[in-house]
Amino acid sequence: MNYYLSEELIDLKELCAKIAEKYILPVRAELDEENRFPREIIEVMAESDLNSIYIPEEYGGFAEMFGGGSMALTVATEELSKACAGVAVSYAANALGAMPILISGSEEQKKKYLPDLASGKKLAAFALTESEAGSDAGGVKTKAVKDGDTYILNGTKQWITNGGEAQVYTVIAQTDPSRGTRGLSAFIVEEGTPGFSYGKKEDKMGIRASSTMELIFEDCRVPAENLIAREGHGFLVAMKTLNKSRPGVAAQAVGIAQGALDEAAEYASERVQFGQRIDSFQGIQFMLADMATQVEAARALVYSTARMIDAGERKYDKESAMAKVFASDVAMKVTTDAVQILGGYGYMKEYPVEKMMRDAKITQIYEGTNQIQRSVIASALIKETAARGK
Repeated sequence: MNYYLSEELIDLKELCAKIAEKYILPVRAELDEENRFPREIIEVMAESDLNSIYIPEEYGGFAEMFGGGSMALTVATEELSKACAGVAVSYAANALGAMPILISGSEEQKKKYLPDLASGKKLAAFALTESEAGSDAGGVKTKAVKDGDTYILNGTKQWITNGGEAQVYTVIAQTDPSRGTRGLSAFIVEEGTPGFSYGKKEDKMGIRASSTMELIFEDCRVPAENLIAREGHGFLVAMKTLNKSRPGVAAQAVGIAQGALDEAAEYASERVQFGQRIDSFQGIQFMLADMATQVEAARALVYSTARMIDAGERKYDKESAMAKVFASDVAMKVTTDAVQILGGYGYMKEYPVEKMMRDAKITQIYEGTNQIQRSVIASALIKETAARGK
């Protein structure tokens, strides 16, 4: 479908496609096998100004050129994910880590951190999840205690994307445990801060090129000026961040699905059985038709949500959840069907659809499981219905 992208977005899409073809495709299997962070590719992206597309001009970015930045990030993430979701999420997680500063940071914090993130000189990561706090953000146990002009952080964050590779971390911690989610606060913690260290690097099913690591805080002193917004606003900061970033996860899912569809269609056009190409069989044709329709429907929903955010809409939590849940379910379905079309070959690591199927699964889990997304959608619908009844 023609989504009538601006000239700038078309150029961005083509740039990401070239980066994917030249730098990602030749090494994606190797990165996956070795569980290795794609540092060299991330540097190429930085040199190509991809880290600046969602950051405002006054902080060294080009967000205004692309109409706000959300659509640009969506287009870039989708295109990169066609080649390798592990590389794409290593790129997109930088935006996730920067988002709390962009949304709720002070002018001083924005001027201090955003230019380095826009240039790619530094990478960012977002740290919310813990062993007892995944879907339930109220379960955060990491504490931040005020001590003069510093906060002392103690606790462990789990499954943090870009952990160990980022230099700037936006961290959610409890400043008043008695208040539950209203006692959460958000902080900026820099790599190298005394008391801040890394735990184990996770060995994952998919997106293996990305670094997923524990963050450990042991009497870690953070300057009070690194508090984002105010004490007790951490949950609000986290939810605003996730609502704005979920179209990025959805775009990742669309990219994975499109990559798998492309591989399946090409294979079906070449594979001969019973004396004819398998794409001449109705059973295969119907599978490909459904896959293509599902991918296009997911893309349309994701693009609409990104444009809604760029247009300045204040509420888009329901739409972000819809985009994320639908696109990720499509990615899982399409990659599974792609493996089926390739048959035995699809099950082998020699062909990329096996990896795409493994990569697709995480899109149904991180940044809020799809079960949680459905709760968000239902809650919004109930509130809208009640409001109409008044």
